[in-house]
Amino acid sequence: MTTLLTRYDDIQPYTTKDGSEIRELMHPAQHGNQAQSLAEATVYSGQKTLLHRHHKTEELYHVTAGQGTMILGDKTFAIGVGDTILIPPGTPHALHNTWPVPLRVLCASSPAYDHTDTEILEPQE
Repeated sequence: MTTLLTRYDDIQPYTTKDGSEIRELMHPAQHGNQAQSLAEATVYSGQKTLLHRHHKTEELYHVTAGQGTMILGDKTFAIGVGDTILIPPGTPHALHNTWPVPLRVLCASSPAYDHTDTEILEPQE
């Protein structure tokens, strides 16, 4: 069955392989949509996600709160509210929250996010 509406407060967050807190706002495994997923990632003050890549998945990140640093391939740059970042498949990437409030990012993934498509590229502490 396809779910046409999800309510933010009904979605339980979890920690993904890269260390960010994720809320799957719409995902085929839970809601019945087909070709993509939409999630909100939260990276708390001073936190950094692990450098990782997805072999099949293209991602779009859209910053909705906070500020930070984006590592994307061989580039590192500042990001803030309103910025949208394209992450092509196979591109190493990570987020670092450099602000005293949570960094919140909407993450659109196509095909839909899958833990098995995530390769961590740095040692976990």
